Amino acid sequence: MNVLNHKKKLILIGLLIAIIALAGCNEATGDEDAGELVVYSARNENFVDALLQKFHEDTGIEVQALHGGDTVVNRVKEESNNVQGDIFISNDVGALEHLRIEGLLEPIEREDFPGIDEQYRGEDNSWVALSARTRVLMYNKDLITEEEMPKNIWDLTDPQYEGAFAITRGGNGGMIGHVSALRNEWGDQRTMEWIEGVKDNAGGILQGHGDIRRAVGAGEFKFGLVNNYYFHQQLQEPSNNNVDVIYPDQGDDEMGAVVNAAGFGRIKEGPNAKSVNVFVDWILEAENQQMFSNASLEVPINPDIEVIEGARAISEYKVQGMSLRELGDVWEDTRRLIEESGLDLEIR
Repeated sequence: MNVLNHKKKLILIGLLIAIIALAGCNEATGDEDAGELVVYSARNENFVDALLQKFHEDTGIEVQALHGGDTVVNRVKEESNNVQGDIFISNDVGALEHLRIEGLLEPIEREDFPGIDEQYRGEDNSWVALSARTRVLMYNKDLITEEEMPKNIWDLTDPQYEGAFAITRGGNGGMIGHVSALRNEWGDQRTMEWIEGVKDNAGGILQGHGDIRRAVGAGEFKFGLVNNYYFHQQLQEPSNNNVDVIYPDQGDDEMGAVVNAAGFGRIKEGPNAKSVNVFVDWILEAENQQMFSNASLEVPINPDIEVIEGARAISEYKVQGMSLRELGDVWEDTRRLIEESGLDLEIR
């Protein structure tokens, strides 16, 4: 055989092996051209970081995460002429729908959303809810019995409970969603009466729900108004875990417990469109939907995903009837109403 031809064959074989190896690498790590993904998050940092680390490990895409709490909505607005973020992960559907109404989200390029009913998505599919949380009254069983506990939200204004309970400051996303539902149920005048009554009656107005569940567990308050997953968090503590929960307003003539949801939205004109598409496909896989909800001890929106042990599915109790999509229409007005009441500013 001609030595030159033999060398050419060896070079061609080497090139073929390199191409096959490169293709295998791309298959294992996802879209190598996708670049990075910029995520703005208002959720608990620990939950989100674990989720995004798994996304990176599964796809090879680098993630830049900004944890901004309740300030993320304003950041998205401020950057509307110089968009930096790709995905907004929110504790509150109201915030997502508010951004959609403001024209700051854009449709997700996908035809199907496995297990996610359209009532849990923006009407243009620019946001998707993945996990639900319900507003409940968590109580310390060493300090108060189930019979002694209030059974509806209005009872928090009753003088018999003065100083006995804690709530979050009004600017918390969970409180904004709750007050929006009350406005829908009661109207503004009665809702403002409730805010004023609760503000005066509460023994503590704390920064967040985690502060409340720890304080109730430690016996600093008899009970507190929290999202239901904080109850499950407190049960997992090695001590101060003698707590239980009331799902309020369950009577025949009562409105039902207020439900909100967490999910994600696609920020309009985000700089990393390919990475966004990869993220959407990834997060809608069943195991990742489950991680999104179960890691924070919330209840999956997708009925095909099993709830955590000891949790109650939404179908097992009476739920207040306001559509989550309606939260965006009143989200800004509710925030202003809360600020005018002084509840957002007062921490004690």
